[in-house]
Amino acid sequence: MTPACCDLIVPPGDGKGWAKGLSAAGDPRVARAAAAHRGLRYERRTPLTECKWSRGGLTTLPLRWSDAMAYIVGLTATDGCLVSSRPRIDFTSADRQLVETYISVLGRADRIAAARTRAGGVVFVVQMTDRSLYEWFRSVGLSPRKSLTIGSIDAPDEFLFPLVRGLLDGDGSIVNAVWRADTTRRSNYYWEYLRTKFVSGSRKHLEWLHERLRTTLNVRGWITRNDSAWALCFGKRDSLQLLPRLYPAPEVPCLFRKRAIWEDYQVRHAGDRGAPPLA
Repeated sequence: MTPACCDLIVPPGDGKGWAKGLSAAGDPRVARAAAAHRGLRYERRTPLTECKWSRGGLTTLPLRWSDAMAYIVGLTATDGCLVSSRPRIDFTSADRQLVETYISVLGRADRIAAARTRAGGVVFVVQMTDRSLYEWFRSVGLSPRKSLTIGSIDAPDEFLFPLVRGLLDGDGSIVNAVWRADTTRRSNYYWEYLRTKFVSGSRKHLEWLHERLRTTLNVRGWITRNDSAWALCFGKRDSLQLLPRLYPAPEVPCLFRKRAIWEDYQVRHAGDRGAPPLA
């Protein structure tokens, strides 16, 4: 006798995996299913903290502009990557401390992995899957494959300097050195060099940053070609206006080794007339 379950005959094209390779444009059943889910927002039934597979936890930093979020946006705009195939955010840096700061400010606990570069060096990588954070980043001007295309970032004026600090920590530098004048008549003449520089593959982004800083601080600065990228540079006089605002207090999140250059300059010039106050 034939079992009852064998009386069930699945028509060709139906059954498990029937929709594989089909799209809403070519199959009305897929189109109806897509239309039924369009515009809906799904909430997780099981808290993420109770999921055994979750290692990174939730992003506890509120998804709105704040000093902390502005700094995170600056870092993501430079050393971060929005993966286009899924709502994943990758952040990579040669400074492990910067990666640790990134996930700490977000309130997460993701694992940091070390990876080898083509040149034989080591970088530190964190990968996070967070659709809400991913979409919020996109709403303020970030996008996948942004290196050459990023333009303005929709940041309110009150959060400009934390944002700029993130841009500096990600793809910028502070250079302070003492140079001896190249002349035999004044062989004991020395000149101190202080420069703040932002680097990007997108000139449009640096033009936006240049204009925002000129409007806010009345600094000059200039944009130049730097190898395969563009650089926005500020000399000593402009840097003395910009850096105190980027580091207003010791506790602000930042890349320690860059802030140390500015702190060392302040200590050595604390007694100078018109020297900026110590943070």
